[in-house]
Amino acid sequence: MNWFHCHQPRPYAGTRLFCFPHAGGSASFYRGWHRDMAPAIEVRAVQYPGRADRRAAPLIDDAHHLAKLITDAMAPLLDRPVALFGHSMGALLAYEVARELEARGRGVTHLFASGRHAPHEHRAGDTYERSDDELVDELVRLGGVDRELMADPEIRELTLPAVRNDYRVDETYRHRPGGVLACPVTVLLGADDPEVTPGQAARWGELTRDRCGVRVLDGDHFYLVPRQDEVIAALSRAVAMTWLSTP
Repeated sequence: MNWFHCHQPRPYAGTRLFCFPHAGGSASFYRGWHRDMAPAIEVRAVQYPGRADRRAAPLIDDAHHLAKLITDAMAPLLDRPVALFGHSMGALLAYEVARELEARGRGVTHLFASGRHAPHEHRAGDTYERSDDELVDELVRLGGVDRELMADPEIRELTLPAVRNDYRVDETYRHRPGGVLACPVTVLLGADDPEVTPGQAARWGELTRDRCGVRVLDGDHFYLVPRQDEVIAALSRAVAMTWLSTP
């Protein structure tokens, strides 16, 4: 199974950046990143089961189990330093993969968490139990989809099962106590994101013994689409700083 998409392999890159999509998203969300990222960074976009080229693979609705499977699949790609980026639900999974890698004695150089409150701040949710129309309303509210597109019954049939599953992953997640991360964390969010405030974003700092920075950019929950150049530049700088600070 192809867990990772890499549209532009860079065999001499100093770092592999694994990018985790949002709820209902797929690896194609990061297609432009392969082209625009700094040459020293190779992008590997995570493809969750049950969508796109992995549509036949069974959906997985438990974050801890999914993170372990992703970590298992990463094994052949750990021949160089690894950084993780995740947006929204993807930030949660990137965090759990970072924990899993550290537990296996293979840490990451940097964790980038985008558009999500810290994992240990539990917020109850029941979006995954709502009707299809209510689920579409939620997607439109966050700015991730076009309402007219989601009026198409075939599009709904193709997309909503994965979306509902991913909301279940996020909303039923419970943080497990344990050691904090050893890597630096950078949190990014949109100034008008209805899902997370700068104060909530700062709580990611409680999950690492290294430094944690918060960067707020103009935009809503999907600020990183129109601000892609700024996000990629920020990631490239942060990865470069990690290289400089490594003994």
